[in-house]
Amino acid sequence: MKNNKDQITDILRNSHLSVTETRVKILELFMKSNGALEHSDFEKKLAGQAFDRVTIYRTLQAFIDKGIIHKIPTTDTSVQYALCKSECSPEHHHDHHVHFKCEECGNTLCLDDTDIPVIQLPKGYAAHNIEVVVSGVCKACK
Repeated sequence: MKNNKDQITDILRNSHLSVTETRVKILELFMKSNGALEHSDFEKKLAGQAFDRVTIYRTLQAFIDKGIIHKIPTTDTSVQYALCKSECSPEHHHDHHVHFKCEECGNTLCLDDTDIPVIQLPKGYAAHNIEVVVSGVCKACK
């Protein structure tokens, strides 16, 4: 079984990204997290290291572009990110699952085994993206 460093190196190389300290540290944070992360989480957890705001943003954007992470919609102006499943690619994210936001602990989790319900649109409409976020209390806080 591979350790986290080896997994991270594989992810970056398979995505045709160079293995840099910033990319490794950010992927480590995703692997250690219990849910979605916000840009500010990276700033806090990487504080004191040589990673500025723009570098973190560019790294996150590169990960989105390569199908490594996906954005999670929020009801405010923040953006949350979560690791994609292995079948995501730069051409298409396969993150068609429900996201759950706990009102108690604040964690946002991907519910991978919960599919987004089929939405029947009126004739003449074409959906390109469907995002579902359910809020409530998670099993850890219940």
